[in-house]
Amino acid sequence: MATISEGDLIDSIADALQYISYYHPPDYIRALAAAWRREEAEGAKNAMAQILVNSRMAAIGRRPICQDTGVANVFIEMGVDAQLKISRPLQEVVDDAVRRAYQHDANPLRASVVVDPFDSRKNSGDNTPAMLHLEMVAGEQVSVHVAAKGGGSENKAKFTVLNPSESVADWVVNTVESLGAGWCPPGYLGIGVGGSSDRSMVLAKQALNEPIDMFDLKRRGPQNRTEELRLEIYDRVNALGIGAQGLGGLTTVLDVKIRSFPTHAASLPVGMIPNCAATRHAHFSLDGTGPVALVPPDLADWPEILLDQASSHARRIDLDRLTDDVVQSFAPGETLLLNGTLYTGRDAAHKRMVDILDGGGDLPVDLKGRAIYYVGPVDAVGDEVIGPAGPTTATRMDRFTDRVLEATGLRLMIGKAERGPVAIDAIKKHEAAYLIAVGGAAYLVSKAIREAEPVAFQDLGMEAIYRLRVEDMPVMVAVTSQGQSVHETGPARWRRAAVSA
Repeated sequence: MATISEGDLIDSIADALQYISYYHPPDYIRALAAAWRREEAEGAKNAMAQILVNSRMAAIGRRPICQDTGVANVFIEMGVDAQLKISRPLQEVVDDAVRRAYQHDANPLRASVVVDPFDSRKNSGDNTPAMLHLEMVAGEQVSVHVAAKGGGSENKAKFTVLNPSESVADWVVNTVESLGAGWCPPGYLGIGVGGSSDRSMVLAKQALNEPIDMFDLKRRGPQNRTEELRLEIYDRVNALGIGAQGLGGLTTVLDVKIRSFPTHAASLPVGMIPNCAATRHAHFSLDGTGPVALVPPDLADWPEILLDQASSHARRIDLDRLTDDVVQSFAPGETLLLNGTLYTGRDAAHKRMVDILDGGGDLPVDLKGRAIYYVGPVDAVGDEVIGPAGPTTATRMDRFTDRVLEATGLRLMIGKAERGPVAIDAIKKHEAAYLIAVGGAAYLVSKAIREAEPVAFQDLGMEAIYRLRVEDMPVMVAVTSQGQSVHETGPARWRRAAVSA
C-alpha cells in the first residue's frame, strides 16, 4: 500500500480539530432535536432551543460552538501493516497538528492547557500537548478519532472499583445525581467496565466517540447484557429529572455508551465520563492516498427554531440602573434580557481580587451595584466584538462569593449550573442574585455583546476582566435574593419513580 506521510497525518488531525469546533456530530443534533420536541419543562425546552440555534449559527459562521474549545483528545489505531512515515515521536507530530488547529487565523480556538498543573499553571499558549492514545490493530490503515473535551464535563469524570456482585447501574445513577449540572446536560455518558483503573477510564473516553443510537436500541430491544445495562441506566438517569442545564425536565442524557474489558476476578473497575452539550468528535482513516477532507453536515438536520417566541415574555433589565427592588423582584426560573454594562471575571480574576482585598488594596474596577459574568471568551476575528463567550461553571467561584459580595456591593453573578450551599447562603445574606446563561450556546451569547474592552488583569489572558456592553443577553434566574434555587426546585418537580427501578 501507499505510505501515509507525516504531513497527511498532521493536516488531517488539524482539519478535524477545526471541523469539530463548529460542527456538532449530526447524530447528536438529531437526538437533541427529538428531545427538544418532546420536552415538557419550559426552562429545559428553552435551553435546548438555545443550544440548537447556537449550533446552527456556529455551523454557518464556522466559529466555535463553545468558548471552551477543549483539550484535544486523539485516539489512533494503527494497523500493524500500515506504512506510516514519521521522523520523530508521534506525540510531537500530533502536537504540531493541535498547534496548527488552535492557532488558525480564520478561527482561533481557546488555549486551555496549562503546562504546570501545580504552581504557576502557565498556559501553553497553543493547547498542546494533546491527550494521545495509541493502539496497534490489524490492517493497513491508520484510524483516528479526534475529540475536544471541555473542562466542565471532564471535571465530572468519576472512577470506582465495585465488588463484582454490586450493580454498575446503581453506582452510575447515584453518581450522576451527585454531579450537579456543571457538565452541561443534555449530553451522554461514556462508561468503561473492567480492565484496570486506567483501562476502564480509557474505555469510558473511547465510548464517547461512538454514534448515538439509543432510539434505535429502544425500538428493536436489547440483544445482550451490555445493551440491557445501557437501557436501564438511560431510563433511570432521565427519571432523575435533572433535565437540560439542570433546570428540571424529561431529558438529561441522550444516550449511554458502554465498553468493557476482562478484569481481575476480585474486581469490577468502573469509569464514567459525561459528554456535554458541546459534544465534539470526528473519525477518519488514512490509507496513503492523501489527507482526509471531512464532509460538512447537512443543515437540514437542524430544526427551525424561533427564539423570539421563547423570549417574548422575558423581562428586560437595565444593568446600569440596578436597584435592590429590581434584584429582589426576580422569580426563580424567570427569563431576563440583560442590557447595559457587564463585567467579566472567573477563577483567576476572583482569586486576585480577594488577594487584593485581603491585603487592604483597592480593586481596579468598581463593582458596586454591578453584574459579573463568569466567562473566558474565544479571541475575536474579523469584525467580531468578541469571540464565542458562553458561561463557565459557577461553583468554582463559590469560595470567593461571600468575600466579593461583602467588599464590593456586587449585585448579580452570571454563570452556568448550580451554586453550592456556601454561595447560596452568601447570596441570601447580601440580597444578591445568581443568573445562568446556557452552557453550549457560546456563539449565540456573543451576538448579544456589542462592546468589549479589557480593563484589568490583562496578563491573565482569557481570564482578564473585561467591561462588556450587552443588548438583550438571555439569562434565567437561578438563585433569588431569598436563596431559592431553581436547580433544587426544577429537578424535584420532574423526578420520576423509575429512579428506584
